[in-house]
Amino acid sequence: MSDTSKKPNRQKVYTLLVQVGRSPEDDLPKSATGAALLCYASGVDEAEAVRETVAILKQAALSPLDVTGYGTREERIAQGHEIDSEEDVLMQRALDENSVIVAQMNALYEEQADG
Repeated sequence: MSDTSKKPNRQKVYTLLVQVGRSPEDDLPKSATGAALLCYASGVDEAEAVRETVAILKQAALSPLDVTGYGTREERIAQGHEIDSEEDVLMQRALDENSVIVAQMNALYEEQADG
């Protein structure tokens, strides 16, 4: 009898840059207009990784506005991106846990025009 519970892992990890706007319950600084989040998300394809990331960010009271995909680890290396050991560890964690890892979050502020 074959064990069907041990399917090969078709998941890949995608690097995503997500811009979020404000929502009443977010924990962003009061003067911020939103944030940019660098995420590593697992999925069988990039579309699934994006859907999962957006769903998780909404659960966290964030308001996703735009997602830019940078591809898998292999695709990024082929494009000439350098991936450091810390980034590699986070990507592997996303794959092992079948999860979304927010690696970096930078608040965004509206620039004030002089004059």
